[in-house]
Amino acid sequence: MSQKNIKLLIPVLIALVIWFIPAPEGLSQDSWRYLGVFIAVIIGLILEPIPAALIGFVGISFVAAVGLIGNSKESINWALSGFSNTTIWLIFAAFMFAAGYKKTGLGKRISLLMVKYMGKSSLGLGYAVAFSDLALAPFMPSNTARSGGTIYPVAIHIPEIFGSYPDKDPRKLGAYISWVAIASTCVTSSMFLTALAPNVLAVGMVAQHDAHIIVPWMEWAKIMLPLMIPLFLLTPWLTYVVYPPTQKKSPEAPAWAAEELKKLGGVTFKEYLMLGLALVALVLWIFGKEVGIDSTTTAICVVSVIILSGILTWDDLLSDKAAFNVFIWFATLVALADGLKKVGLIKYLESNISSIFTDISVTTAVITLIVVFYILHYFFASTTAHVSALVPVFITIAVAILPAEQVLPFTILLLGSLGVMGIITPYGCGPSPIWYGAGYISQAKWWSLGAIFGTIYLIPIIIGVFIFL
Repeated sequence: MSQKNIKLLIPVLIALVIWFIPAPEGLSQDSWRYLGVFIAVIIGLILEPIPAALIGFVGISFVAAVGLIGNSKESINWALSGFSNTTIWLIFAAFMFAAGYKKTGLGKRISLLMVKYMGKSSLGLGYAVAFSDLALAPFMPSNTARSGGTIYPVAIHIPEIFGSYPDKDPRKLGAYISWVAIASTCVTSSMFLTALAPNVLAVGMVAQHDAHIIVPWMEWAKIMLPLMIPLFLLTPWLTYVVYPPTQKKSPEAPAWAAEELKKLGGVTFKEYLMLGLALVALVLWIFGKEVGIDSTTTAICVVSVIILSGILTWDDLLSDKAAFNVFIWFATLVALADGLKKVGLIKYLESNISSIFTDISVTTAVITLIVVFYILHYFFASTTAHVSALVPVFITIAVAILPAEQVLPFTILLLGSLGVMGIITPYGCGPSPIWYGAGYISQAKWWSLGAIFGTIYLIPIIIGVFIFL
């Protein structure tokens, strides 16, 4: 039997075993069986024997077919509910923003400008890579597209100017650039709600919780920016200290960037337009609530203008497989998470797990939840799988033990850790395999650096508990 078939068989067997085990007291048999399907989907997302979106699609199809949610009409309405979720459309629209950055060349130009003006030293190059990511982060919810698709093609050529290759002098510059790039994108992924697709997915999930926790873009920024900005500014320097390059000066890099900018030519009208539309979207994401404009409304309106103006064509939209893949994938996961509530599993968890935390202080309980949530990422090769498996459970516990006014800040701190936890393993987030695959950093070194930076990156989240709760 092939490895792929074994990976496919494991979640199926788990679902079958749970299916035929009697439900524990307090749960109906249908609820228990739904949990079995949900666990099988999560295991499938971890092993990924077939595309992740297909795993979620098969999961909702099976649940609807066997009627675990209700009658046939209730089941199909539930199964397709994720596709009408505003959060999912926000993610889809933001992928179009990323496509606009790529097609116009604006993202590449920003990265090259950073190198040209900041890249005279190795430390300056580190900050150039970091600030390139920061400039794109609020508008690109895929850190894979941002770091791996936009910054990587520019940054990976810089070490070669100095004779630094994966198999020859990797520590000269390549290893430093690689680590700064992945570490920076993890921090920026936590800074903004729209900088990481699983952030938006998780926000959509908590909005469907019985507590109806709504996380506005600005509320996220108010908590996460003060915590993440110092960390962001520290990252290139910290890497320079912990994992220093042997090449300290880099006078050739600005000249190379200037030459590449010449090849791009002058800034085009479409680049200016794309930048203007991105800034309009950002302003409305921040202040739209004050004038009654929903963030998703802003996103789809801007996408309409992007297409009507010719920045992207309708064919560009239809051919963006990554956007449609994430749309289907996340829509099915939102429905599956909502199903946990519909079958009564959330209430069951609330009454049976939250009692564990009743004998300790609220602060200790909150820190424990965040640290456990963070450390468990070692077991997930996908931040999306991490969100789907753990967010409903951890939010349920928090709602049970926290005063109502502390639920929102705790939710933001918990979900805000999703970005920075990506640093801990070579598979911790989407761009990790890309930068690891560049070959400049060995696996053993990546794990050790991940442990060091992962610990440092957790500290601001813990500090946030004392500031905001």
